[in-house]
Order: sequence, then C-alpha cells, then structure tokens
Amino acid sequence: MRVETVDVYGMSTAGMLADRALPLQVLSGDEFTLKRKGTLGETLATLPGVHMDNFGGGASRPVIRGQTVPRIEILSDGATLFDASSVSPDHAVTTDPLLLDAIEVLRGPGAAIYGGNALNGAVNLIDSKVPKTLPEDGFDGAAELRYGTGDEEKSLAGRATFSLGQIALHAEGSSRDAENYNVPEDFGSSELRDSFAAATSYSFGASWVTGKGYVGAAYTVQEAEYGLPGHSHINGVCHTHGPDLHCAAHGEFEDPFGSSDDHTAYIDLRSERVDVRADYDDLIPGFRHVRLRGSYTDYSHDEIDGPSVFTQYTNEVWDGRIELTHAPVFGFTGTMGVQYTDGTFTGININDMHEEPTNLGFVQPFDYVTENAGLFLTERRSFGPVELELALRKDWREISIPVPEYRIGPEYVDLIRRLEIALGYGEGGWVRNQAKGFSRNNPGAEHDPFSAALGATWTLENGYSIALSLAHTERPPSVRELYAYGNNLATNSYEVGLSQTRRASSSFPERRTDVLEAADSINLTFRKSEGRTQFEIGAFHQDIEDYVFARLIETDSETGIPHNYLLYVAADARFTGIDGYITHQLTDALSVTVFGDFVRADLSGEDDELPRIPPGRVGVRHDWTSGPLSADIELIRTFGQDRVAAYESETDGYNIVNATLSYQLDGGDRKAPLLYVRGTNLTDELAFVHTSFVKDQSPLRGRSFTVGIRQEF
Repeated sequence: MRVETVDVYGMSTAGMLADRALPLQVLSGDEFTLKRKGTLGETLATLPGVHMDNFGGGASRPVIRGQTVPRIEILSDGATLFDASSVSPDHAVTTDPLLLDAIEVLRGPGAAIYGGNALNGAVNLIDSKVPKTLPEDGFDGAAELRYGTGDEEKSLAGRATFSLGQIALHAEGSSRDAENYNVPEDFGSSELRDSFAAATSYSFGASWVTGKGYVGAAYTVQEAEYGLPGHSHINGVCHTHGPDLHCAAHGEFEDPFGSSDDHTAYIDLRSERVDVRADYDDLIPGFRHVRLRGSYTDYSHDEIDGPSVFTQYTNEVWDGRIELTHAPVFGFTGTMGVQYTDGTFTGININDMHEEPTNLGFVQPFDYVTENAGLFLTERRSFGPVELELALRKDWREISIPVPEYRIGPEYVDLIRRLEIALGYGEGGWVRNQAKGFSRNNPGAEHDPFSAALGATWTLENGYSIALSLAHTERPPSVRELYAYGNNLATNSYEVGLSQTRRASSSFPERRTDVLEAADSINLTFRKSEGRTQFEIGAFHQDIEDYVFARLIETDSETGIPHNYLLYVAADARFTGIDGYITHQLTDALSVTVFGDFVRADLSGEDDELPRIPPGRVGVRHDWTSGPLSADIELIRTFGQDRVAAYESETDGYNIVNATLSYQLDGGDRKAPLLYVRGTNLTDELAFVHTSFVKDQSPLRGRSFTVGIRQEF
C-alpha cells in the first residue's frame, strides 16, 4: 500500500482528488497488478479501512469505514460512474480492474466536492482510454495474461496508444472467464454454486494533445454475465397484509414463477458509455487550469432465473462537470465548478417480467427521472507549516415519476365505459382517476443538500504531519430508499421505501420524501512519510441525523427460506473508528507492515443495531525485494461480529494467509515482462463476510493461486 500527499496541477491523472493537499491511498504499479481481482470490492478489500460486500464472483462493492454505496462515490477519472450498483448488492460496479492504471481512495469528509454520496469517501478509477499525453516514440502499450486455479479463471487484457502528429489514438480490451469458485470442504461442497463470472470490455479513444493540455473522447462497452449465489425465487410469492408478511399463495396472490427453485440465477449486463474529457492550462485569463468531464451512459441488465427474465434494470444518464482552477488570490489557490446530471432509472419493484403483461393497468417499468445541479468550490492556503483547506458543495436534486401509459385491452373497453358512466367520470375519466392515484402513490421528491469541509494539515520535521478535518455532509435518499415497494429476491426481503409507508400499512409512520441525512464528522490523522519507519493512523467520528436504514418488521419462513419484511426509516446514528498502518524497513531488502481497522456503529433511541457493519481487523505483512525478485506474505485476522441487527446472525472471525512471488525479467527493466504468482487463503479457511447480504450462502474463496505475466512496451 502506498499513501501519498499529492499536490500537482494541470496534467494530473488523479483529477480533482490529486489537485488537493489531502492524503490519498493509491494502489498502482506492480502492487496493483498483483492485487487486482475481477471485481472492485475484492481488489480493494485488504486496504486499511476498506472491506467488501461480496456477492459471488461477479459482484462486490467496497465498504469504506463501515458504509458502501450510496454513501461512497465511485468515479471514473474524476467523473461519476453510473450503473445500478447503488440499489442492490448483486449489481456489479461497471469497471474492469485489469484495464485500470491505478485506483485512488480518498476517505472521510475531504470528498465534499463530490456531494453527499461521498459521505465516507470517493474511489477514483484511473484509466488511459482518453489519452492525456502523446506516447514516447509514437507508441506504447501493455498486455497481461493470467490464470487462476480456484475458479479456472482465464483472463487476457491489452491496450495500445499511438500518435499521428498531435493526435493520440487508444484502443484497449479485456476478457475474463471464471467458473464457480472453490470453497473449503467444511462448507458442504467443494465449490460455490452460481459463483461463475464472465466479462468482456473494450474501449476506443482519441485526443488532440498540445503542450498545454488535451481534449479527447472515448467509447466504452462492458458486458458481463455472472451467477447469483443464494438466490431463490421461491419467495417471489411473498406479499403483505398491512404490517404482516405472508409467504404463501392464495387468492390473487400467486407464485409468479410456479416452477422448481433449482435453476441457475444470473445477471446479463451491458453498459455503453461515452466520455468527453479535457484538461487545459492557461486557457482563460485568471485561471491556471480548466477541466471538463462529460459522459453519456446507457446501462442495462437482465436478471434471469432458468429460462425466465424476471426483471430488467436500466440507467440512462447524461452528466457534465466543468472545473476552473484560479490563479492565486491573496495567497489562496482553489477550484470552482458546476455539475449537471440528468438520468432515467428503471427496474425496482419488478419480479414478474416473464409473465404475460396485464391488459388492464399501468405499463411497467416505471421511469424514475433524476435531475441534479451542483456548484462546488475548494480553496486552500499555506500559513507556514500549516495548510488550510475549505471545500463547499451545494446541490439541487429533483426526482419525478412520470405517469406511464395505462393499457386497456379490447376485452375491457366496454367494462371501463360502463364504469365511467356509473361513477360519473365522463369519457376518459377512468384513466385520469387512475393517473391521479398513481401520482399519489409515487410522489416526487426535491432536496437541496449542502456539504462543507474544513481541514488543516500541520507539517512537522522529519516527515511527520498532523491533519484535522471537520465536515458537515448532507445526503438525500436513493431511489430504492424512497420508492421500494416489493420483493428483492437477491436479498430475500420485502422492502418498503420512505415514500411508500402508508401505502403498505396505516400503522406505519407517515410517508416522507423530505428526509435528508445530515452528518457532522471529525477526522484526525497522524502520519510519518520519511525514514525507515512510516505510518498513517486515522481516527474518525460521525454523528448522522436521519440516517436511512432498513428496519425489520417481520420474518416469514413459511417457504423454508427466511424472508425479511423491511421498512426504510430514518434515525440518528453514530460511527466511530480507527484505521491505519505502520511500516518499518528492517533492511534494504526487507520490511514489515502492521495494519488494521475498526468501526463501531450505534443507533440512537433504537433497540437494534445497524446491519452489515464490518468487524475489526488486524494484519501483518512482510515484503522482501532483491533485484528483480520480490515476495510478500501476509496474515489478516478478521474478528467476529456480535453486534448484529435483529435479522442478522453473529459472524465468526477467521484468519486469511496470502503470499506473492514476482520476477521482473532482464534485471528489473520497466519494459521487461513481469512474472508473478499469488496465493490467497493458503490455509483454505472457511470464512464468511459479515458485510455481505448473502454471507451464509456466499463464503470467501478457498485456497487459490493466480499465475500471470504482464508486458509493457
């Protein structure tokens, strides 16, 4: 792990995250090559303060200081990444780590310029699909081939950039295919059913490059097909009678599948994205740098159970962001900017797409249209050894649900006309009345969150520094938190959103669309970046008003598989924790690192705990390097978690041993091939991840070895 303080302008590949005085966790170079996995969560899961909520081999999201999306922001070179990962844990983050140059993790309130969704930090994915510079000698590239024993993974990735005058052209692609992964025999089988994953990705980009910057664009396609371990459609029959959950068919409540539950369930995903990027110095008088990030995303995935496509999610988003870095004014240097996002999301509350559509009623899926405009500003100034930084962001967000088409089949036309006459509606009155009811059940929501952070870094002698930051962050609820109303088969739950409470039961709290999470945070970081001993230790505390979470109402086990009735509510919560590492260079060739993290979450005025809070963790790693040969071995102890929500079970602790051996041919020349082998879970220990929605059905991988070769040219 490498932690840096980055302070550069202009051609920074780190985007706005690097154009600041705050420290970053940066995973790059050979360390990144050796640690990256098929999913983003698995790739980052050993960094201090970062866990994952795994869902088999195809989907895992990072969990930073106890929270995951939508309370962390995923960025693509400083621009928001759009998919469906924020609404359900079985939805993959649309990136391929094999095609990334680096990953940056900015934790805590320092990510305020990205709004409330960056409450616990931002993960910035750095790539080369839009070239920023002309390649040396007119051409460069890289290729990597790897094979994994635990899931028979076969992966290939390659990229190339070449120049024609001032034009840089880029092409890249990857392919990954993995079978069900091995698990320890103690699980009851030798492999995890439906944990397979396959993905392909390709991108073409071009830029016009000058001595002051670049302007470019890229087109990217990612396709994936991966299994859903623990998925069961048997609970598709679950429905509610007011505050009661009932998981048996009767009357109008039928099993939407009506078939055996032994089919393979999987997701078939496709994402198309167009990026426009520009970084240019001294373009406007008074401003040192101009940055543009624009994107169009067309995302969709089908959820399939055996022969049936039972739901489909889509997310079509236009997003634009402009940042202006001004010249120093009274010693202050800073960036101001504006961002606008217009997106249409569909898919929640649908599990019956495989059935014949009704000829009387609204046509699904329903559109959830989000418009968001944001203004942000950062300023910093040094006062001797102390650097102050201020970050502000104001957003205006509106969600609307347009009334969809109301279908009246030929067999219902006469009935509807008679009803209109009997009820005195007049012609077309039935549809108008139904539209009014739809709007009452699906109210729009408007929020205007504000976030601010103030930080100070005091640089001492010999590489020591102390950083203190205070932040106020406001986050509006997500689409699922607001509008969920039905079964989520991936998590075996029936969910009711904040705006749907009285629709579900008159005994539930009044519906709310005005909820706004408001977090007051303090972060204290002590670091040393020089000498044989280096470290970074961070402590944090967050008081969050109106924290949105899913409270258990009831669990029904009539089908044999427990199904939870969950009601989204807002309550006050507190998060307190510590994370960090200490590295000591024993000799020129050998170093030892101790790292760990701990977070505690408490609900105020609630007789319950927050779900899926990661347990404490501590690890030790030895790194050894001698010329072109490098090796490391690490032991990570994850403790048990006994502070659990009402619908959770306690999770036992476990030990994981990993080791890596790599060799750079030709005495370590950068352009020479890198050969490597990495072993994970070498003791083949059965381990369950408390942060996972399907922890009991989806344990961590068993013993596995990955062998690979990477060539840069």
